[in-house]
Amino acid sequence: MAKKDTIGALAGLSVKTLLLTLIGILLFGIYVGILIYGENSVTVLQHLEAKKTALKKESAILKADNQRLQKEFFELKQLEPKE
Repeated sequence: MAKKDTIGALAGLSVKTLLLTLIGILLFGIYVGILIYGENSVTVLQHLEAKKTALKKESAILKADNQRLQKEFFELKQLEPKE
C-alpha cells in the first residue's frame, strides 16, 4: 500500500496535477518558440526594421539624385532656343 501511495503522489502531488502542469509548461514553451521563430516573430520584426532603415537611406539618396538631375535638366532647358 505504501508503494502505491508513492507512485500515485510524487512530491505530494497527484498524477493528474503533474500531467496538467507538464502539459501547461509544454504549451507555454511552444508559444514562446512561435513568438521567437514563427511567421510573426521577433526575428521577422528585426529584419523588417533593418529593411525599413535601408529603404529610408536609399530614398534619401534617390531624392538627392533626383534633385541634382532636375537642376541639370532645367539648366539644359534654358539653353535650348525658344520656338
